[in-house]
Amino acid sequence: MAYMTTAQALVRFLDNQYVSFDGQENKFVEGFFTIFGHGIVCGLGEALDSCPGGLKVYQGKNEQGMAHAATAFAKQNNRRKIIACASSIGPGAANMITAAATATVNHVPLLLFPADAFSTRQPDPVLQQFEQVHSLATTTNDAYRAVCRYWDRIARPEQLMSAMIHAMRVLTDTGETGAVCICLPQDVGGECYEFPEEFFRKRVHRIVRGVPVREELDEAVQVLAGARRPLVICGGGVRYSEAGEELERFCETFGIPFAETQSGKTACLSSHPYNLGGLGVTGNSAANAIAARADVILGIGTRFSDFTTASKSLFGKEARVVAVNTSRFDAYKLDAVKVVADAKLAIREFGRFLEEAGYRSGYGEEIQKARGDWQQEMERLSSYSYGEDFRPLIQAGDPRTIPEFCRMTGSVLTQTAVVARVREKIPADAICVGAAGSLPGDLQRMWISDTRYSYNMEYGYSCMGYEIAGALGSKLACPEQEVYAMCGDGSFLMLHSELVTSLQEHRKINVLLFDNSGFGCINNLQMSNGIGNLATEFRFRNETGELLGDLMPIDYAATAAGYGAKTYRVKNMEELDAALEDALRQQVSTLIDIKVIPKTMTDGYGAWWHVGVAGTSGNPEVCKAYADRQENLEKARKY
Repeated sequence: MAYMTTAQALVRFLDNQYVSFDGQENKFVEGFFTIFGHGIVCGLGEALDSCPGGLKVYQGKNEQGMAHAATAFAKQNNRRKIIACASSIGPGAANMITAAATATVNHVPLLLFPADAFSTRQPDPVLQQFEQVHSLATTTNDAYRAVCRYWDRIARPEQLMSAMIHAMRVLTDTGETGAVCICLPQDVGGECYEFPEEFFRKRVHRIVRGVPVREELDEAVQVLAGARRPLVICGGGVRYSEAGEELERFCETFGIPFAETQSGKTACLSSHPYNLGGLGVTGNSAANAIAARADVILGIGTRFSDFTTASKSLFGKEARVVAVNTSRFDAYKLDAVKVVADAKLAIREFGRFLEEAGYRSGYGEEIQKARGDWQQEMERLSSYSYGEDFRPLIQAGDPRTIPEFCRMTGSVLTQTAVVARVREKIPADAICVGAAGSLPGDLQRMWISDTRYSYNMEYGYSCMGYEIAGALGSKLACPEQEVYAMCGDGSFLMLHSELVTSLQEHRKINVLLFDNSGFGCINNLQMSNGIGNLATEFRFRNETGELLGDLMPIDYAATAAGYGAKTYRVKNMEELDAALEDALRQQVSTLIDIKVIPKTMTDGYGAWWHVGVAGTSGNPEVCKAYADRQENLEKARKY
């Protein structure tokens, strides 16, 4: 027996957790991200100070940010390593709820230990305690129940044992993984108990490949064998199964094109001749054109989000859907023929059956033509600049914004040209991190890479503020690779505090800040649906109190320089080239403040997005947008 505090037992337990995948074993818990407060420092803080074992302790700057960094770390390690996160009670705990939702939506393991009120209730209400009048048992941490895969509260020391076994069960389950919340009341963390030594033995959690069952395979293969124009969707499950090469061989053998989701991108090589690129609302013309005419959709490891399916309007209503997923919940979507199994094993089985049947798709030159047409569009987007043939890629907008922005900044840069130049100039194996705004569309369409797992896009929750924290997590996972956070000015203002942590930890990241003076993506959405220019541009108030004054000149480079980062200000290609080249030589984190002309991002390419347009309005443009919505809704699947 080992007589120790609950917190000491927790640290010792976590230090002995391992995972095994395909016979390769590694330590599962790297360490802790934490911001100590009174609710945690004397319990878990003492344990990490006195007996951390092999666990590293990282100091976060914002609880949401540190949990985003931990999520990115787990994703970059293909869910085989994690960094736990611990916070104080109340606001510190509440700050991690957004990150918990982000991890759960994206099926990424995230282990959270928010401090809680006293289990004895003797000093209630303690500092930062949330009290609910209908139940004294309810605290801030009950809010985690809605966004976590597993939730528990340790009211007695001995409860830690069953709670942590179940936490590990969920974290290492490929179909169920997401955020796990274990609430730690302040008094219980310091209470002692004689824990059995068995609890602290080395545990190896085997991440097993789910074998497809014959009954599900037979039905799925029958559908595939009858397809003339099938399309494969490469989702995040392909990445986490490390099945990219298997999928490439499958598509080559049977002449089947594939398209990528945001999570699936870089599981396969961008240069592969059957890779059509991004699919759906943020997809390109090649993938969307092939998808619209496909008779069978084989979705592998995808949640079939509205952006992937264009709100269920992209695929023909008669097209059959086959879904391969380790999550039975996701496999049931779109009324699909389901195969609940590991991606790699399912692809192999499909290949075996189709080979026996002598199958070959009915595609001729369509695949290469679609790829060629998109390549021409890529070249146009890449060379696009303010000058002779300038026109906004998005027509809707305030007509004064572009000339005003250009006068204020002196910029001649379009967002698409910057994305293309960055891809050209930075290392081939660089990791690209993003999350929100217009950049995910540009990146899914235009970012190409033949380095597997070099694209860490959080687009399940599209959480603004993930970008810089996510870059730090990716760098912690892959310290030898350059990491680039693709961040809009809106996201930077939302959450950039882990830039300081990157400097503190000597983990260099590169922040590419695309400044277009506002929430450009949502400005496009509101104005293209007939709404005025309302609270989406960064403007001063005018004399009448409206947010329609001059654009705000903001020097983001000055902010980052104050933290100690190496910074650059960019408004033309020559300055961008020089900044990218010099940033590569730096040993500290960098920030390149890039002034990009508003409305110069990509848009469309044949996909509809269902948003809640007003059903009646005195504005005829809104009424037209609603009529368009109803027309598109008639073409879409209902469930």
